[in-house]
Amino acid sequence: MTASAEVQLEADAWRFEARAMGSPLRLSVTGLAAASARRAWATVVEDVERTEATLSRFRAESDLSRLNLTAGSGAWIAASPRLYAMLAASERARHLTVGRFDARVVRVLEQLGERAGVTLPEPASPASAHPWLERDPRQRRVRLWAPADSGGIGKGLALRWAADAVTRAGLAGHGLLLEAGGDIVARGSAPDRGPWRIGVEDPQQPDGEPLAVLEVTEGSVVTSSIAVRRWRTDDGISVHHLIDPRTGEPGGEGLAAVTVLGLDPAWSEVWSKALFLSGARGIGDEARRRGLAAWWVEADGSLHLTPAARAQTTWERATPA
Repeated sequence: MTASAEVQLEADAWRFEARAMGSPLRLSVTGLAAASARRAWATVVEDVERTEATLSRFRAESDLSRLNLTAGSGAWIAASPRLYAMLAASERARHLTVGRFDARVVRVLEQLGERAGVTLPEPASPASAHPWLERDPRQRRVRLWAPADSGGIGKGLALRWAADAVTRAGLAGHGLLLEAGGDIVARGSAPDRGPWRIGVEDPQQPDGEPLAVLEVTEGSVVTSSIAVRRWRTDDGISVHHLIDPRTGEPGGEGLAAVTVLGLDPAWSEVWSKALFLSGARGIGDEARRRGLAAWWVEADGSLHLTPAARAQTTWERATPA
């Protein structure tokens, strides 16, 4: 975690910023005096650090990294509450998305060059020989047959848990906005006592005018985008981190970014990725069928919305004729 920056927005509104989980971490709170606002930020920082220490695949000493070292051994391992929750959510997400969300893409990411610097064990047996994860909920034990990546669902859970910790401590004030990278949790009111206004970023001009603005008083806004995590493999091939588990290759043909509004950041993460992997041809039907509030940007820069998303949108950039 980097050093924090603090800005007073209004008499009782504050914004704090640092860096965590590989992204800028920001908290805005309203309706709090300075001391309470700083305690809210300290609560966020402490809780996010706890989650990183548990779920980061980029930390050799994390609970997840240590568990991954046992993958394929057949050993049952006691899991901390947060690790167990992440694994259970990942398995449920795999079923709900019909395999488009799969924590086992960690091997593909490593092979493509996004290396965590943590050794993964070699596969001990064919992937079909065992389920990738077995759970013993009574004793909260798990057995992995393939290494797992916490990925986006881990970041979504980190925001959920941190926001909940602030609320439990009675430090939410009139409202809070908690953000890590493209993931946002909004609760209550903004400094002007209205809903929080959140922009849908233009992946071609991330620092420019947003493509649309939506209003949220209770929920999460999550974006899956290939604007940042892109690189070239050792063979010079351009790839990104949104891997389609069904092909083992970067997916989302024809798409640049997908934003989903939902109640929970972890599940908004799951659906933003699953929709991205539907590609430009399939995303509209999929998002509408599931009743999701989704905004997506195609490779040509055009913005598209579901009816549920349009109902939340208060402003949309005019499309050039």
